[in-house]
Amino acid sequence: MTAITESVGIAFEGDGAQRVAVITIDNPPVNALSHHVRQGILDGVTQAAADASVAAIVLICAGRTFIAGADITEFGSAPKPPSLQAAQAAMEDCVKPVVAAIHGTALGGGLEVAMCAHFRVADAGARFGLPEVKLGLLPGAGGTQRLPRVTGPAKALEMMTSGDPIDSTEALECGLVDEVVVDLRQGAIDFARSVVAQGRPLTRIRDRNDKLAVDASLFGDFRRKIGAKTRGFLAPEYNIQCIEAAVSLPFDEGIKTERRLFEELMNGTQSAAQRYYFFAEREAAKVPGLSKDTPLRPIDRVGVLGAGTMGGGISMSFANVGIPVTIVERDQASLDRGLAVIRSNYERSAKRGSITAADVETRMALITPSLDKADFAEVDMVIEAVFEDLDLKKQVFAELDGICKAGAIMASNTSYLDVDQMAAATSRPESVIGTHFFSPANVMKLLEVVRGAKSGDDVIATVMALAKRINKIPALVGVCDGFVGNRMLAQRRIEADRLILEGATPAQVDKVIYDFGFPMGPYAMSDLAGLDIGWNEATSSSSTVREILCESGRRGQKNGRGYYTYDPDTRASTPDPEVVEMIRTFAASKGVAQRQVTDQEVLERLLFPMVNEGAKILEEGVASRASDIDVVWINGYGWPVYSGGPMFWADTVGLPEVVARIKHYGEALGGRHWELSPLLDRVASEGGKLQQATGA
Repeated sequence: MTAITESVGIAFEGDGAQRVAVITIDNPPVNALSHHVRQGILDGVTQAAADASVAAIVLICAGRTFIAGADITEFGSAPKPPSLQAAQAAMEDCVKPVVAAIHGTALGGGLEVAMCAHFRVADAGARFGLPEVKLGLLPGAGGTQRLPRVTGPAKALEMMTSGDPIDSTEALECGLVDEVVVDLRQGAIDFARSVVAQGRPLTRIRDRNDKLAVDASLFGDFRRKIGAKTRGFLAPEYNIQCIEAAVSLPFDEGIKTERRLFEELMNGTQSAAQRYYFFAEREAAKVPGLSKDTPLRPIDRVGVLGAGTMGGGISMSFANVGIPVTIVERDQASLDRGLAVIRSNYERSAKRGSITAADVETRMALITPSLDKADFAEVDMVIEAVFEDLDLKKQVFAELDGICKAGAIMASNTSYLDVDQMAAATSRPESVIGTHFFSPANVMKLLEVVRGAKSGDDVIATVMALAKRINKIPALVGVCDGFVGNRMLAQRRIEADRLILEGATPAQVDKVIYDFGFPMGPYAMSDLAGLDIGWNEATSSSSTVREILCESGRRGQKNGRGYYTYDPDTRASTPDPEVVEMIRTFAASKGVAQRQVTDQEVLERLLFPMVNEGAKILEEGVASRASDIDVVWINGYGWPVYSGGPMFWADTVGLPEVVARIKHYGEALGGRHWELSPLLDRVASEGGKLQQATGA
């Protein structure tokens, strides 16, 4: 093979009319479209086209994948020539057949390159997609105009607004590939020779219009279908507009629409936030100061103490990836109830088609029920999911210490409590760690990994790796009340409860948070969880609004009455004037005068204390990076990814403005959560970015 650039080479197969030029891209690890790859494609196709002895051209990739997309590290910097469009044009306008040979993934720019070939062949394991929407973008190299021309607009809408890839079978069915082959290189060469032998026309996708005729209702119906899921995001709508342009405009005019909308997104805050998050999630998996060579403890079997909502969900998380689980409960009725819920969850998934009926039985068979904690003797890791009471958990850890084998990891699924005190109840604190799963644990992606003062490096490394193995997004946090997520959430709740006494209604508070992009506000969330969680009727003293509501028989959605009233059939909520009056009466009894509260004040008072607390968390070293805090909030609490998380969002507001408003509310309202973080004050005064701050 002859080198064209450092990442692209060319070789020739056969003689005479059967001679094929094979251009190979080799740019590890994923053959991203770096400038030297673009140059290699352009030069390679140009050279092969000019060679009279070459009958056809095959574009193929070395390594584990076809072109997996753009080089994201080049985003935001001055582009180096040649442009991707120049390389694509060389392929598309070539007078000789160009065949793209695809394995692994053809994503984003990779698929856009492949669609500029006259033909595409793939192996059975290949996957195809335009995932730019997940970075707040749209395909910017003609993909929005070519994909609907080859697959039809309906399929293009699904692929581009979800960003999810399709497999070779689906790609063949929708016309995205022309043939699926066993031996990719030889199969592509044979296909190219057959094209030459048959004299097949070299029709460019850009010139195809045969699939563009659609029902006028397609786009409106599709917008309604995805509206709830894509609420607040710009990129899905912009992708739809591009496909509409493909249907209604000539190709070159559609390209102009694509370019205009792409630049709007690229220069906007939403894409900046989503690209920031892309890297933040990957950084969160890295533990500062922990060697990559740290040995991992083998985790081949896990024990879970408790078969309730959390214990059942945690057990499913392990069974889902083939890890056997021993689940222990204190009585048969609780154990049976927990197993029934697990089975019901799996059967619901099977009805939706996400798993098969056989998968249900396979996963249930991986879960061994027991009433005896002694059955944890041979597990490699045990996770307790008992009631959130520190004395109870310390007792559990002391008991497990006498049961678990040497080297077993003992973990607490706690959302607030002191892991160090639990570790102190054992003879091996180095083997104790916190694993804060979020409910429902089999669905939610976040796992706060709580590092105790004596947690061993190998334990930390093992649990961080295990989190990824069970398809969670891990974030390492330190010990404090509420860790990262719940500690910050508590500050928001303090202000929410203040605001409703001052005159804001629960519905107003929830609407401000919902309109910001959260799935629900604090009061809707309380009703969903149940107002009586943690409430004790015997000790209730009408000292808070929640106690008053519970005392009046309101339990939330479970009985149709909470902060809102709920339709018994649809569970649709309606603001309750009676609750507003109860709050007003309680406020008067506390001497709090009610007034009109603006939505802007609600937003500032709910979110700025969270930013301030996040900065304090960094100062204390509870989190290693500001970006880790954003990962926690996006994955565990529904912070909209298009605003990047609380720390990134504060930068977009402007740190001097955030600091000024915190000082204002601190003087007007008081409270520890309004005491300005010195780190936040310093970063603002230095003109820095909070998103780049690191922990102590």
